[in-house]
Amino acid sequence: MATVNTARQIPDDRHQRTAATGFATAEGTRRFAARCAPRFAGDFYRELGAEILVSSIGMGTYLGACDDEDDTRYVAILSEGLARGVNVLDTGINYRCQRSERAVGRAIHQAIGAGSASRDEIVVCTKGGYVPLEGAPPKSRQEYRAYLANEYFDPGVMSAEDVVAGHCLKPRFLADQIARSRANLGVSCIDVFYLHNPEQQLDFLGPAEFLDAIRAAFTELELQVQTGAIAVYGCATWNGLRVFAANRSHLSLADLMRIAHEVGGADNHFRVLQLPVNLAMTEAVRAPTQQHDGKNLSALGLAAQLGVAVVASASLMQSQLASGLPAEVRAAFPALSTDAQRAIAFVRSLPVSTALVGMKTQSHLDENLAAAPPITLS
Repeated sequence: MATVNTARQIPDDRHQRTAATGFATAEGTRRFAARCAPRFAGDFYRELGAEILVSSIGMGTYLGACDDEDDTRYVAILSEGLARGVNVLDTGINYRCQRSERAVGRAIHQAIGAGSASRDEIVVCTKGGYVPLEGAPPKSRQEYRAYLANEYFDPGVMSAEDVVAGHCLKPRFLADQIARSRANLGVSCIDVFYLHNPEQQLDFLGPAEFLDAIRAAFTELELQVQTGAIAVYGCATWNGLRVFAANRSHLSLADLMRIAHEVGGADNHFRVLQLPVNLAMTEAVRAPTQQHDGKNLSALGLAAQLGVAVVASASLMQSQLASGLPAEVRAAFPALSTDAQRAIAFVRSLPVSTALVGMKTQSHLDENLAAAPPITLS
């Protein structure tokens, strides 16, 4: 069988960088907020859990081509965002074939080197679950199979049977992904590590088998916290928390929290959820998809009750909400000048810690940060 030498396919500097030690702390993030808060009106900085302060607009890195040009754009704008007061950087190991994580790592090191932020001020978030590619999509199915064998199957990280639709939650795989992400990001500790769309497994596993897989995954993640590889963990979902129990993709937040207590006790580290919240996808706010103590609650409502922080993804629904909003929405946000700002302001008006927005240009950063003044819905 042919093998693929993945280590040198894509030139980057992650092996030359010294890992940024430490992690986001209460002291560091409060220092960052105190330094940058005068640039913003109102509650631009909010709590992510009991201690960490985060910017209520975060920078996402999902979209883009797998090429050096977009890498350069991301590094530049992420570095600028940190200098402008944004301290939440969100990525995933599978984003742009690992290039997004590496761009985030370069931006962190540039910001630290320039003195615009220190490691304990930056909240670094990534995700694991989908099997990531290396630098660029493989040219053929044969090359893809060789890549999987070389990187994962032959070393015993996982077996072919462990992968369902390009997705895996096995503990050995998660440990491997955390190690790779730390190397890509150039950090010793990941502040928030998410299981990426765990509901993907429900297309293949029954409910009881799925909960067993979550239990094994959470057990591994608690071990990763103990070793200092990650600080806290959570789930980054797409459909799971927005759909009702009758839907096969449904996730029960109460079950997730129960399992976290089983494996980590009262001081477990299951602390953050990420899910889509935007003007077109309001289920997390209005749909009572979650059950707890005999009550039907929305995902955001139950998260608040359980003390789990919420990060909103897809605030602009991949730019679909950046223009063409109805006149009623524009009237609700009279102080803002663009639809992108109005869409972001809507998300910020909800009980979320951070609204994630993808941006790759200075004009995007300027426009998005202008949505920060608090808006009262009329």
